[in-house]
Amino acid sequence: MDGEISTDEVAELLAAGDDAPRIVDIRSPDAFARGHIPGSENVPFDRLPDRIESLADADHIVTVCPHGKASVQAARLITSYEGTADARVESMAGGLEDWDGPLDADDPTVETETEAESGPDAPF
Repeated sequence: MDGEISTDEVAELLAAGDDAPRIVDIRSPDAFARGHIPGSENVPFDRLPDRIESLADADHIVTVCPHGKASVQAARLITSYEGTADARVESMAGGLEDWDGPLDADDPTVETETEAESGPDAPF
């Protein structure tokens, strides 16, 4: 793993277009559907070992999770794969919680986790 990359740096790389990193969002498919960084791909953490080979052609990989903690583990796992030995692999510091850029949603009608947890019917 090559360390962490800030959300601002990720946004700049994506805006530049050329040599943009592959953004690997390790959240569940449902969470990904609620919103994700445009152009990112969903590879849930529990499926990463089975799908890591698909990242072998990447020059730069950035892993993303909600808060920037689990993505560090995902980046380490990706780095350990011999097919990504030459790739720059980083975790996005702060995760989607710190992301200020736009988010694409596959299903904008799905409630976000925050909305579902903070509703008036919450018992606590």
